[in-house]
Amino acid sequence: MRRKRLLALIGTAVTIVVVSVYGLLTAPDAGRASPARSPGPTREITLTDEEPPGQAPTPAPATPVTPATSAPAVPATPEAAAARYVEAWQDGDLTAMAALVADPPADFAGRHLGFDRDLRVSSLSLTLGETLREDAATAEFAFHGVRQMEGFDDPWEFASVLHLTRRDDAWKVMWTPETMHPSLRDGGSVQRTETAFRRPATLTREGEPFPRRSRADRYVSGLEGTVTVPALVERPSGRELLAAPVPPLDGRRSTISRPVQAAAARALDGVDRPAAIVALDVRSRQVLAVADTLDEGQAAFTGLYPPGSTFKIVTAAALLRGGLTPDTPLPCPAAYTVPNGKTFSNDGGVDHGTVTLTAAFAFSCNTTFAQQTYERLGDGRLAAEAADRFGFRVKPGLSTCRIGRGETRDELTTDAIGQNSVLASPLCMAEVAAAAASGVWQPAVMTDRPAPGLPAAVPLDDGVAAALRAMMAAVVTEGTAARAGLPPGTAGKTGTAEVGDGASHAWFVGYRDSVAFAVFVRHGGGGGAVAAPIAARFLRAL
Repeated sequence: MRRKRLLALIGTAVTIVVVSVYGLLTAPDAGRASPARSPGPTREITLTDEEPPGQAPTPAPATPVTPATSAPAVPATPEAAAARYVEAWQDGDLTAMAALVADPPADFAGRHLGFDRDLRVSSLSLTLGETLREDAATAEFAFHGVRQMEGFDDPWEFASVLHLTRRDDAWKVMWTPETMHPSLRDGGSVQRTETAFRRPATLTREGEPFPRRSRADRYVSGLEGTVTVPALVERPSGRELLAAPVPPLDGRRSTISRPVQAAAARALDGVDRPAAIVALDVRSRQVLAVADTLDEGQAAFTGLYPPGSTFKIVTAAALLRGGLTPDTPLPCPAAYTVPNGKTFSNDGGVDHGTVTLTAAFAFSCNTTFAQQTYERLGDGRLAAEAADRFGFRVKPGLSTCRIGRGETRDELTTDAIGQNSVLASPLCMAEVAAAAASGVWQPAVMTDRPAPGLPAAVPLDDGVAAALRAMMAAVVTEGTAARAGLPPGTAGKTGTAEVGDGASHAWFVGYRDSVAFAVFVRHGGGGGAVAAPIAARFLRAL
C-alpha cells in the first residue's frame, strides 16, 4: 500500500513538470525579452491558496502611449495667434513665424536675418499689448519691442502693430516690413552708421585734439587715437533713432596751443621744400607749436643748420655789450676784406655807405658785422656771448646749438654772420628771439614746469635787450623783411645761410606779442623772399 502511494506521487510530479514545460514552449512571447515597463507605484501582493470569495483578479493598470510627434494646434483665437507669433519671434524661430504668416514673402527669413545682422542686434524682447481692434475676420494688437545692439549701452525701443486675418478657420499674421519696425514703412530703412571721433592720448593745452595734419606727430605721441561711435539713422528722412554717447576726451595735456599749432601747420601748406616752424610763449618758454616737414627725426629741435644772418642778433648783442649803441654810425660798404684774410660782400653787392648799427642790422650788412667783429670781438668774446647768454653750447634740454671759438680772424668774422662753426636748430633760434623779446634767455620746455637740471635763465642787460627789440623791429618796417607782408607789431631777423650741398637755407626768426618763433626752409633760398612770407602767413592766422 505504501509503495502504491509513492508511485502515485512520482507520477503526479512528472505530470506537473511536463505541463509546465509545454506551457513555456507554447506561450506567445516565448524566446523574446520582455519589454521594459515604466516604473509605477509599488504594491504589496499577498499569495493565498484561493481568491477571496466573489472577487475577480485586479488587472494591471494600462501604460499610457505618448505619440512620437504631434502637430501644433491651430490658434483658435486672434489673441492666441498673436501670442504665438510674438513668442516665436522672440525665440528666433523663423520657421514657426512663417507658418503663422498669411502669404509670407519668399525672403521672409532673409529679411529678418539681414535686419538683425546689419544692425548687429544681440537680443530682442517683445511684449504683446492691448487689442486695438477685433471682429470676425480681422484683429490688431499693439506690441512693444526692445532690441539690444552691439556698441550701444542704451536699448532701442520701438512700438508697432500686429495685424491678423482669418484664413481657412485659422488666424494668420498679415506681415509687412514695418512689422519689424515702423521705420520700414513704404520702403524705408534703418541704417547703422559709425563715426570715428578723435580721442588721442595727447591733447593741446586747451584740452582739445591737435589740428588735423598738425605736422607735430614726431614731437608728441598718440595723436592718431580714435574711437568709433555707432548710431541708427532712418532713411530717407535722416532722422537719428539712436546714438551712442561720444566718450569724453581724457588724454594728457601738452603745452601745444591748438590755434598756434594750426597756424604753423597751415603756413607750411604749399611749401615745396622741407621746412619747420617752432613757436614759444615768450614768458614761459613753453613750446606752443612745432610743425615739421624736414623728415629727419626731431630736426626742428635737434637738427643743426647754419643760421646765417639770424645769428646777427647774438653778434649785435655782443657788440652792444662791447660799447656800440643802436645809433652808432658804422660803414656798410659793398665789400670788406679782413686784413690778410677773407673778403665779405653784401647781398647784391649793395653799398649802403655809413649807417647806424640799427640800419646795418636791418639791411643785414655782412661787411659791417664782419668788420666790427674783427675789431671788437676777438679773444673769444663772440663765442662767450653766444654760449653764456644764448645757449650755444652743449647743455641738457630740447634745443641744440653750437659755436666754435673762432681761433682765426676768418673763422671769427664768418661766425659773426652765422656761418662757419655756428650751427643751430630752429628751436634754438626761437629761443634767441624769445630772449630778445623778454630780456632773458631760458631754455624751451614742453611741460608745465621746467624739468630739474635745465640751464638757469640768463638775463640780458636791459639796454641790450631794448636795443635788440628796436633793431629787430626795423628789419620789418624798413629792412630785409619789409615786403614780406608781416603784420604790425612783428619784429625779427632774416637769414640766408650758404651751404655746400645746394641752395641756401632760408630763415626768419622773431616775435609778435607773446609768441616768439623761428621759420626755417632747408635749401629754400633767401630768408626775406621765402621764410619771412611764411612767417607772415603764420602770424596772420593767429
